[in-house]
Amino acid sequence: MMKSNLDPLKTSSYDYHLPKELIATKPVYPADSAKLLVYNRQTDTITHTTFKSLMEFLPENLSIFLNDTKVIKARIFGQKQSGGKVELLFNKPLFMDRYLVMIRGKVKVGTKLFFPMDLEAEVLEVNEDGSRIVNFIQKDKKLDFLTLVEILNEIGHLPLPPYMNREDEEKDNEDYQTLFAKNYGAVAAPTASLHFTEELLEKINNKYKVDYLTLHVGAGTFKPVDSEEILEHPMHSEYFEIGIEAKKALDEAQKVLAVGTTVTRTIEYYARTNKIQGECDLFLNPVNKPIKVDHLLTNFHLPKSTLIMLIASFVGLEKTLEIYEEAIKERYRFYSYGDGMLII
Repeated sequence: MMKSNLDPLKTSSYDYHLPKELIATKPVYPADSAKLLVYNRQTDTITHTTFKSLMEFLPENLSIFLNDTKVIKARIFGQKQSGGKVELLFNKPLFMDRYLVMIRGKVKVGTKLFFPMDLEAEVLEVNEDGSRIVNFIQKDKKLDFLTLVEILNEIGHLPLPPYMNREDEEKDNEDYQTLFAKNYGAVAAPTASLHFTEELLEKINNKYKVDYLTLHVGAGTFKPVDSEEILEHPMHSEYFEIGIEAKKALDEAQKVLAVGTTVTRTIEYYARTNKIQGECDLFLNPVNKPIKVDHLLTNFHLPKSTLIMLIASFVGLEKTLEIYEEAIKERYRFYSYGDGMLII
């Protein structure tokens, strides 16, 4: 049933009930056999199909943009000086070889943490939101980002989203990276792109102009909106970069398909600021609608998240809830390893 008196500015309006068994903990194989819900705004109709048939729903003269970020094995396990166990989740690099991380457990400024391969982390600051700023050191040498990533990929685990409720496995190293992942920096995959097979990608490349940009997905992407009013939510920021080719393609594009919410936010941030790199903290919602992206390919998102609010920026709150209700009724699989939707 649709709720009446929905207020698009109230966080509670973006809640919905998802049966637990619809949370995907593994992907389907092949990737393009995942279900695809197509919502056509012109005709206000929903079509149920699969990713294999994606091309049948895309208009001519479309410019397609994908995110080529690569997920780091950002979860590492070590110990404190006291011998107590500790878990650290790398989030992103800051300036001067300082890094933003989340640490499970109590640690104060000055604490040193020890990990395999002689990796040490020293806590420099504790932020109000619980995140920490650290240095990473190996054999008395402060580590730059590229060296650190090499070590993390040796000793770390893929940071699967908490709702999967399982440890990462060998197969995830393949499944949780896109086929075109290139630039290390993300702690979560741009999941809409996980549905592409080599074959589907080739077909799309043959027919459309396809370009890549980079937005390193941060841990903030899973952060629920805690404030009652959505506009009071402190939006997380993530590093992005748009290369010369992609910038030119964006400037010339007549119709834009963003594959994923990360691509959408990057393009929309560029459309508003003209910046081609930096920190993107754009919050799209029903009162801040897209101005450049016409079509969106995405997965199904968590209740009360900034991502479901982004969907509402395209189709409105009521229609978003209606689509989600339909997807639940049709037993779509939700979240990172789940099925997808296309808004045209």
